[in-house]
Amino acid sequence: MSNSIFRKKSINKIMADVASGLSDSEHSGNHLTRALNVKDLTLMGIAAVVGAGIFSTIGEASFQGGPGVTILFVITAVTCGFSALCYAEFASRIPVAGSAYTYAYASFGELIAWIIGWDLLMEYAIGNIAVAISWSTYFVNLLELCHIHMPRYLIMDYFSAFTAHEQIQKLTASHNLAGITDAIKEGALAWDSAPGIGGFRLIANTPALLIVIIITYLVYIGIRETKRATNGMVILKIAIVLAVIAIGFFYITPANWHPFMPNGFSGVMKGVSGVFFAYIGFDAISTTAEECENPQRDLPRGMIYSLIICTVLYILIALVLTGMVNYKDLAVGDPLAFVFNKVHLPGIGGVISFSAVIATASVLLIFQLGQPRIWMSMSRDGLLPKVFSRIHPKFHTPSFATIVTGFVVAIPALFMNLTEVTDLTSIGTLFAFVLVCGGVLLIPREAAVAGKFHLPYINAKFIAPVLFIIGAIFFWKPMIALFSGENAHENFPFFLFIILSAALTVMAFIKNLSLIPVLGLLSCFYLMTQLGYDNWIRFLGWLVIGLVIYVSYGYTHSSLGKTASPAHKSSLWFGLVGGILSVIAVSVLMPDHSALVLILDGIVAGCLGFLAVYLIVSSYFLVTKKGKPTT
Repeated sequence: MSNSIFRKKSINKIMADVASGLSDSEHSGNHLTRALNVKDLTLMGIAAVVGAGIFSTIGEASFQGGPGVTILFVITAVTCGFSALCYAEFASRIPVAGSAYTYAYASFGELIAWIIGWDLLMEYAIGNIAVAISWSTYFVNLLELCHIHMPRYLIMDYFSAFTAHEQIQKLTASHNLAGITDAIKEGALAWDSAPGIGGFRLIANTPALLIVIIITYLVYIGIRETKRATNGMVILKIAIVLAVIAIGFFYITPANWHPFMPNGFSGVMKGVSGVFFAYIGFDAISTTAEECENPQRDLPRGMIYSLIICTVLYILIALVLTGMVNYKDLAVGDPLAFVFNKVHLPGIGGVISFSAVIATASVLLIFQLGQPRIWMSMSRDGLLPKVFSRIHPKFHTPSFATIVTGFVVAIPALFMNLTEVTDLTSIGTLFAFVLVCGGVLLIPREAAVAGKFHLPYINAKFIAPVLFIIGAIFFWKPMIALFSGENAHENFPFFLFIILSAALTVMAFIKNLSLIPVLGLLSCFYLMTQLGYDNWIRFLGWLVIGLVIYVSYGYTHSSLGKTASPAHKSSLWFGLVGGILSVIAVSVLMPDHSALVLILDGIVAGCLGFLAVYLIVSSYFLVTKKGKPTT
């Protein structure tokens, strides 16, 4: 037992807890059902990766990078490949649910484990909401093709309709009728036609709610049912994707592939957010470790096989898209249907719409499967209330956590449009990858399980310094340019990358670090730097909120911790006062901002105030305690 925030949970302790029934908060002996083999895991990985990306975001990425977007898919696949190998290393040593959270607990300690667990909850929640909204759009389009028309107020979120209503009033008042787009017209129509009471309108994205309910029910009633549904959907959508590639091949005009990178390498990298968003989720299958028949053998294979298959599919689709039409025409939300309409094959559009509905549903299924198991693992360790680790006696699933996950996804998807923050899913996933790759560097190679997957060891002692020097030679001008300009502070993520690269290079030389996790860590962190300053601020704000919850609950209830000291409890009360004062300060200093901005800023400011006062007061208690003479 320890009071250190970096207390670690040994691999032996993790395995012993699972074996003794700690997977259930009431110690009833209920366990998760082992029903997955390598085929199931591979198909689950494909289900998580081949989704909205192949039907929507690939269009914008192709518009930015031209045919050269295929290079971006290779870069992303290699980056994910490094991470997949590191995940596989951990999975072979710690075959339990929890994914990166559990791995971080064993390598970095409790505080970092909490941070990554909290990060994963954000990643899965926002990703699920975005996928549910995307599924709703595809489903409505499919209904339209079948001449079934739903009222606009039942297929749009409240926030989008309200915003459109406000915009059309402002544009009309300013006589800027040209600024009224079709999307604004649809939103305003939903607002005007919706029933309501007074100023409130009954507007909700009911298809998004429907799919979340169906998927949550599937995940709730058992892993076998989830497996069957996933396998069926994946086989169907792969068949359709292959058919699209085969048909599109005959309509390729090679001249469309020239120039290959019309906007240069920087243009290719502009699509990194959308492309990486397509790849996130292969790590979700690591949360099913306790439901695998042979996790130490099958999990590594499933992750790697699915990554290879998905990369080949994405590259082929990108080549077909950019070969059928000019890349300049691909800035559309439905690129696959668009290109076939351009070559006068509109009938295929209906097949593509149907495939998109199946593809996005399978992605949502895997994400909804993964998130409850993160809640469950954190609950086992006492960092969340024990009810989250309750296993259903009949279905053998984390029942309460699954229901909570359904509510967390369904309610925002019903009323809000979170497309502006979907990049948080990418930055959260990359952060998880960074910690998994870093965690592999901290576990002893000698402790690998004999006969199971083991990450190939390549000494980075000389390779890492050579790569660092080459990078400095080729990119010294862009690095110097980072320090100039009006918004130089927005380049702080890249400054962090330079510092991390230098430090890791030195450590690789001194400690003979393994090359694959070093490359995985650096490549993932580099992709994080490409996701924009605003996303970093939002991400850090989310982590600050999580730290408040850890300090207030997780630290004192951790299964590895001792009873909280009186100083800690007193510091919490002082921190609460600091948080309240910070919220009041925000409301006084920012009176002209919108209510939503005030609420969000107030939450983050309150959390920062809480943490600042808590740290100051607890440090004071610590210093005065050390200064007292012992008897």
